[in-house]
Amino acid sequence: MQTVIKGTGRFVPPRKLTNHDLARWMETSDQWIRQRTGIEQRYWIAAEGRTGSSDLGLEASRPALEKAGWKAEDLDLIIFATLSPDYFFPGSGCLLQAKLGLKSTPALDIRQQCTGFLYGLATADAYIRSGLARRILLVGAEVHSTGLDVSTRGRDVAVIFGDGAAAVCLEGDDTSEQAGVMAVSLHADGSMAESLMTEAPASCCNPRIDEEMLRQGRHYPYMDGRNIFKMAVRLLPEVAKEVLDKAGLGVRDVDLFIPHQANLRINQAFAKAMDLPPDRVFNNIQRYGNTTAASIPLALDEALEREMIGPGATVMFLGLGSGLTWGAVLYRFQP
Repeated sequence: MQTVIKGTGRFVPPRKLTNHDLARWMETSDQWIRQRTGIEQRYWIAAEGRTGSSDLGLEASRPALEKAGWKAEDLDLIIFATLSPDYFFPGSGCLLQAKLGLKSTPALDIRQQCTGFLYGLATADAYIRSGLARRILLVGAEVHSTGLDVSTRGRDVAVIFGDGAAAVCLEGDDTSEQAGVMAVSLHADGSMAESLMTEAPASCCNPRIDEEMLRQGRHYPYMDGRNIFKMAVRLLPEVAKEVLDKAGLGVRDVDLFIPHQANLRINQAFAKAMDLPPDRVFNNIQRYGNTTAASIPLALDEALEREMIGPGATVMFLGLGSGLTWGAVLYRFQP
């Protein structure tokens, strides 16, 4: 039984913010942001009203289901990857399930941040191969904007992140011997957890959040950008070669690499380390910023729309993020 992609979809809120817009709120500039990240713009939810990750996930799921030719009732499982759930609990997967009009379809949340799609795809593949599910909706969705320190103090992180969602319909196919998920490599190193984290509110603190934490900004994301950059530049080529070895393939056998969109400089360093021309590494962080769990499937949907992926193409998804976690998945499209 092979796990094959039957449909994809994406959604970003209509509110577009350029680097020049952010410069009105903090000491930064378009040149400063572009040089360090490659980002030119991002999309955030409306400043007023209530919009959660499950709302964005719903909008991304609709076109994915339509392309797959499925109804929501056809789903055996929903896997929802996010670091920005609507609530502390319950998980956003259950909220999306209800918004799809379902009553008993199981929903599983993945809290793996930037590698959420990779861990989610591996989990879906395991469910399908074991016979526990046949049709799975995998969603990555994030609302970062409501949790950022949009000031000079928080600019190193605030300028990076965007809101958005993407969805992939996955199905078990027992006839596609030359298509589907070919190999998976996943890793984690919890000793580096504090290099990229949001500390509060936290169950290890009593109370979970207080005025002092708020004053210190410990409820905002923290990132040791230099250390994360170094780890990504070293580990992404390693895991890419690892998953290729598992599949018995070489770099030339991969038609397109779709890395997590954390920083354009990281992806350019990866391409250089793998001796890849620019047209074999897909990047769209310039337009969306870092949408963490949504970034890889969002890039996948856009690459398919641009017809950069043809029948029978082999694609590698890879990324590194908070945890630390990192990994790669090798996938071949149906001929």
